[in-house]
Amino acid sequence: MAKKTTSTKKSKFSKETYLTWYESMLLMRKFEEKAGQLYIQQKIRGFCHLYIGQEALVAGAMSTLTENDNMITAYRDHAHPLAKGVHPNAVMAELFGKVTGCSKGKGGSMHIFDKEKNFFGGHGIVGGQVPLGAGIAFADKYKGNKNVTLCYMGDGAVRQGAFHEALNMAMTWKLPVIFVIENNQYAMGTSVERTSNVTDLNKLALAFDMPNEQVNGMACEPVHEAFERAVERARNGEGPTLLEMRTYRYKGHSMSDPAKYRTKEELEDYKTMDPIENALAVIKDKKYATEAQIKEIQDRVKAQVKESVDFAEESEFPKAEDLYKDIYVQEDYPFLRD
Repeated sequence: MAKKTTSTKKSKFSKETYLTWYESMLLMRKFEEKAGQLYIQQKIRGFCHLYIGQEALVAGAMSTLTENDNMITAYRDHAHPLAKGVHPNAVMAELFGKVTGCSKGKGGSMHIFDKEKNFFGGHGIVGGQVPLGAGIAFADKYKGNKNVTLCYMGDGAVRQGAFHEALNMAMTWKLPVIFVIENNQYAMGTSVERTSNVTDLNKLALAFDMPNEQVNGMACEPVHEAFERAVERARNGEGPTLLEMRTYRYKGHSMSDPAKYRTKEELEDYKTMDPIENALAVIKDKKYATEAQIKEIQDRVKAQVKESVDFAEESEFPKAEDLYKDIYVQEDYPFLRD
């Protein structure tokens, strides 16, 4: 279990960093809360996996990256593109299945994508994004640039063979990729302890002699520091890192999951470690913002979420004839229909 984090007197992080973390995480949280409400109203359909409670894993990473760095993740993928700068309107419209969505309404909740922001999904197959993350990093190494790829996955994905194959190849070729295990304790409804002899998942990197860390994922500070070390290694040509982020999701695996496999006491314990409340506590303690300025941030986030919903509501659904578009690069591909 992650340790509780409280405000401290000394900090290596600036006022601007804390304010950015707070606003970024608050947008993720409010966006996800609204998505949950809209799902119940059947305005968002299919599967829907919320990121509530895990926001620090992305916010803490973004403060170590450049806009040219890449990110790829699994199907719990709404917060990551928001952090990467994808407009909330485009993400919400995609959840609605509208043509103005960042995947043109064809991806839905699990397949968010934005090439311009170097966000490569959003993948519904468990562990399917792990070798893809290694491949993106290989492309950057081949081109000779200094870009880094962050490849997120859940704790259940480490049971997949492709995970181990990707780590072996990444370490052998010293690829600039950071593999991030979002260990929220449960793979769907099954605890890590029931499915793995190794419960410190960062140790899975030892088979490949890969640098690795286990990190408190409930606060931006340790997340940032771990990514900072991993990013530096990757940019210096020293290869990949495996980071196990110990975190917790406050909602079920998906909107259809009542989460009866865990106790109310466990959930409430982790809620005392809320990463957003932690960042806000530091901001107030150090007087980085007045109450009026904090409310201004909250109002700005509320307005962004409302705008995204209005935009999605007003947008059109894709046309039936668009079904075969954006499938193949070759526009006159001959095998689309019989």
